[in-house]
Amino acid sequence: MARRPAAQGPPPERGHHQARRHSPRQEESGGGIPDGLLLGLIGFLFAATLLAWTATGLAGLFTHGSWPDNVTFTRTPLALRELATAPQDLPAAWPHTPPSQLSGFGLFWGLFIGELMVLVVLTVFVLGSVARWRLVRERRREERLHGSYGAPHQPEHSHVPESSHASHQPNDTPHNAHEAPAPGPLTPPPPLTKSPETPPRPQPRSHPAEQDTRRTTPGTPPQPPPPAALLLPSPRTPLLVYAPAPDRRPTVVQAVREAEGPALVVTSDPTVWAETKDARAKLGPVLVYDPGHLCDTPARLHWPPTADCEHPDTSAVRAAALLAPVRPQARIDAAVADTAQTLLQCWLHAAAVDGRPFRQVARWASGSSAHEPVRLLRTHPKAASGLAGLLESALTAYPERREVAQELNVRAFSALSSVHIREACTANRSDSAALASFAREGGTLYVVGEPIEDPRTRPGAMPLLTALASHVVEHGRRMAARSSDGRLDPPMTLVLDDVAAVAPLPQLPELLARGEDVGLPTIALLRSREQGRARWQQHLHAPTLAPGSGHPL
Repeated sequence: MARRPAAQGPPPERGHHQARRHSPRQEESGGGIPDGLLLGLIGFLFAATLLAWTATGLAGLFTHGSWPDNVTFTRTPLALRELATAPQDLPAAWPHTPPSQLSGFGLFWGLFIGELMVLVVLTVFVLGSVARWRLVRERRREERLHGSYGAPHQPEHSHVPESSHASHQPNDTPHNAHEAPAPGPLTPPPPLTKSPETPPRPQPRSHPAEQDTRRTTPGTPPQPPPPAALLLPSPRTPLLVYAPAPDRRPTVVQAVREAEGPALVVTSDPTVWAETKDARAKLGPVLVYDPGHLCDTPARLHWPPTADCEHPDTSAVRAAALLAPVRPQARIDAAVADTAQTLLQCWLHAAAVDGRPFRQVARWASGSSAHEPVRLLRTHPKAASGLAGLLESALTAYPERREVAQELNVRAFSALSSVHIREACTANRSDSAALASFAREGGTLYVVGEPIEDPRTRPGAMPLLTALASHVVEHGRRMAARSSDGRLDPPMTLVLDDVAAVAPLPQLPELLARGEDVGLPTIALLRSREQGRARWQQHLHAPTLAPGSGHPL
């Protein structure tokens, strides 16, 4: 009984110390001005002083041609106090300045309010940029912590044998890379250890710890592998996927959502735009180039193919992109294709320097006023030298070749008979500015078109889609060339879904090989290997994805 008071003594003592430890915090939080409010008040007073000083000086400069005497920053607080009581009496606010050097109060307050509005707009812009940057940084941090590129969550069944998992892996794999085909349904599962009867087969990459466990504990049954699925290793890693359209959609949606910076999305599936536009709108502007009106939106981008063709190099690249869907692949037709590209390059340059609309290029291609672009290239002061003679020689040297080349150009522009496509080619100043700045603002451009397997007879809007995608790629390359390290940071992710049937970019093989070096990581999704070889006349090479892993082979 005598020990209870001694045993109960420490708790009151700990409570007493705890009360003493928390009391200073309570006293500090209960009184005084918050630091944020104090800093905001100081900033407001400083901004008001700066605006009043500059407004007074600029008003005098605009009225009398010189800065008023004794209008200094140090005298501005006293002037503000006088203006608070008498807003119309500028001489009383600046007693040391001759009244003849001051302006009227109307001009002063107009400049003051104008400067205040500019300051508010700049403040809102800076706050929005900082908030967007913090959001992107927080998103990257969460992806690193939680492994956003890992396999989707699947219920685990520990009692199912490993053989059953292995036998179901091919059915769970929706996408196949051309260098890493999944085993067929009847293929036996690959062994985990070497045996003299069965040769070892390559396994998907796993962590070193798991490999060591498999080697050192042969008696312990290994854990069943997770369900196989095509997972993106990183938006910065080039990827080439062959799969049917329904199986490509989850990969495309995941790639668009996880793009760190600006993104160019080429697709024939409008649901890709519908499922990702809201998430991408949080990071930057969202633009949609949809000449065929496949997407349910009234806000469609207008872009003339003659844009930036004042430069001869740009007009050459643009002509190659416009003719890519209808360009013949046979070597015997190479001269005709080159003549058609030369004609189109000169027509685009002539229309651009003279301010002609794109439909004028289609008229020249049809044969009307054939010598008008020659005259423009010879007489216009902005025309590049040498193109007039090049165009004239192409028109007069080989008449039969010229006729076939003009038919090739007419076929490329056959879709201009549609009202929607003609409207999509109409120049729009706001759309041009948005297209030029979307990459710097972290935006997304969706290029949506109808898939066409044989565009050489009926190309539709494919030449226009290819030209715009090529223009964005070249714009990204120029931005990378102007940067200090020669690459875009953050990179511009190119998600090219069904690119062979929507917008066959001539630069695709180069982008898959070296696009990551300049900050243009490319993810190309095709129906089959034969489709890519038929379109680009070569095997496309890129890091391919092992089924069931998130790492390229």
